Amino acid sequence: MEVHHHPDLHHKKKKWKEYFLEFLMIFLAVTLGFLAESFREYLGDRHKEHEYMVSLIADLETNQRTLGEQVIHVKDGITMMDSIITILDEPALLPDKTGELYYLARLAPRLRTVSVISRTFEQLKNAGNFRLIRNIEVSNKIMGYYEKVPVIRQIEGLHNNEFDEYKKIAAKVFEPAILRKMETDIGGVDRISDNPPLRTHDPEILKDLAVFSIYMKGSRGGLLREEKELSSLGADLIGFLRKEYQLENE
Repeated sequence: MEVHHHPDLHHKKKKWKEYFLEFLMIFLAVTLGFLAESFREYLGDRHKEHEYMVSLIADLETNQRTLGEQVIHVKDGITMMDSIITILDEPALLPDKTGELYYLARLAPRLRTVSVISRTFEQLKNAGNFRLIRNIEVSNKIMGYYEKVPVIRQIEGLHNNEFDEYKKIAAKVFEPAILRKMETDIGGVDRISDNPPLRTHDPEILKDLAVFSIYMKGSRGGLLREEKELSSLGADLIGFLRKEYQLENE
């Protein structure tokens, strides 16, 4: 009769050094995997940060060109507003200056709203990606630049309110037929060669027109200061970002 022998199921007991070695290998594998994943995330974040800064600089450079044009526009408006105030302050000379007054009164109050591109800034802010920026000074400079924009919008709003009041008074001073005659086919305004009559020479109404001209000139002065400062901040920020992110050649 054949006798079957059962295999010996008792394993040889491992030494503690073998257990420690297995634990160490598992620990090292998990740690290296974690470090590799962290490094990949780090590289990804640095790439995103770099791309955001390239995009932000492009926005800032566009803003610099726009602000340069806007500063000229605001300065021209201040000069024309000064001329209106001078004419209205000299009633005896007014009959020989009405043609100029018609022209200036139509153009001087016009104010373009300055366009400030904030596309990249909004992406950084709304998507919570300011966390990608490692240098707190970079974040502070970016925030400082864009915090100027609401101040400019506030002054523009003040000017528009003053312009609304100015138009109510101007409607009592200028003949609509003359204003229409000055219009060009492409929406511009031409000077007229003669000195057409005003609807009124009432000194009180003319003084009211001068007062709101002074108000608008003051608003434009404030606007000019803020836009120049924004332009200065923009130039500084562009230079700082190019140096910080080594983007001099991009």
